[in-house]
Amino acid sequence: MRGADVQTAAMFSYLSPEALVPEKHPLRAIRPLVNAALGRLSREFDQIYAPCGRDSIPPEKLLRALLLQAFFSVRSERQLMEQITYNMMFRWFIGLSMDTPVWDVTVFTKNRERLLRGDIARGFLAAILVDPQVKPLLSDEHFSVDGTLIDAWASMKSFQPKDGSGEPPAPGRNGERDFRGETRSNATHGSTTDPDARLFKKATGQASRLCHMGHVLMENRNSLVMDAALTHATGTAEREAAQAMVGRRQHRHRATLGGDKAYDSRDFVAKMRRLGVTPHVSQNTKGRRSAIDGRTTRHAGYAISVRVRKRIEEVFGWMKSSAGFRKTRHRGTARVGWLFTLNAAAYNLVRLPKLLASAA
Repeated sequence: MRGADVQTAAMFSYLSPEALVPEKHPLRAIRPLVNAALGRLSREFDQIYAPCGRDSIPPEKLLRALLLQAFFSVRSERQLMEQITYNMMFRWFIGLSMDTPVWDVTVFTKNRERLLRGDIARGFLAAILVDPQVKPLLSDEHFSVDGTLIDAWASMKSFQPKDGSGEPPAPGRNGERDFRGETRSNATHGSTTDPDARLFKKATGQASRLCHMGHVLMENRNSLVMDAALTHATGTAEREAAQAMVGRRQHRHRATLGGDKAYDSRDFVAKMRRLGVTPHVSQNTKGRRSAIDGRTTRHAGYAISVRVRKRIEEVFGWMKSSAGFRKTRHRGTARVGWLFTLNAAAYNLVRLPKLLASAA
């Protein structure tokens, strides 16, 4: 018998959002890790909020919503609020009931800025790593480091002389601007859209573009992110960021650090050795003598570090493809760096359920 196409405009339902989430959905394994990490950050949340006044968006719910934006490649906060409105799984993960109104997008972004000032993203990444289930998965001896370019939310037309002498673009929407014959550099020019963006090219023969530079420190046992940072795009930024990230870690015994040829510098190698870290970086013999001696390259661990450190590209690949961070939609080093670190924490959360299941 054919069923009737009866459409009900409204009805009561006694199902909870959790009952509609599949039992084997990855978010079911991720949510307990997120809740435990947020519980460890309760004291930090208290410090950035006033003790009295009108209630804000709970920071726990705000961070869960931002994680969903990375997990499901949601392009903007406005689209995120729209999907939370009708996506019952999103509501369950965040902790919203079926009839709770969704926040206005402007209120959401304003509350996110409060977390930025408190550097909560770095604390959240650290809170995940100290979880009793996660700590046995981490190596405290072998690490890798690398950097990647993050395209800025600014066009090349915004890169104009700092003294205001540049020729304006043609009238009309997206007017043309001819740069042929002009010499442009970061010393004389700057972006009017994102002043923190820098003109940089990855290699000889490639096009220069306005970008930031993201950096990640990875442990080599299970390729989980231990630290993340974002800096101006310069020729020395990778080495400077690596020194800062390694310096923030406390090593109980001597460690190794894998890296590509960009880290083969005498100053960097000497600094790492003073910090008790053996640099296992690829030798750069083009036009100069490598800072890595033959004894280091003959060591059995050197070949392993050089091979394993390539896994760090998986971190950048996920952040740029799934989390939509190939071209940032935010401006300023502080804001872009905060979200870069949060996306690094999201990458760990994506990896951890499978690692924990295999370790059980």
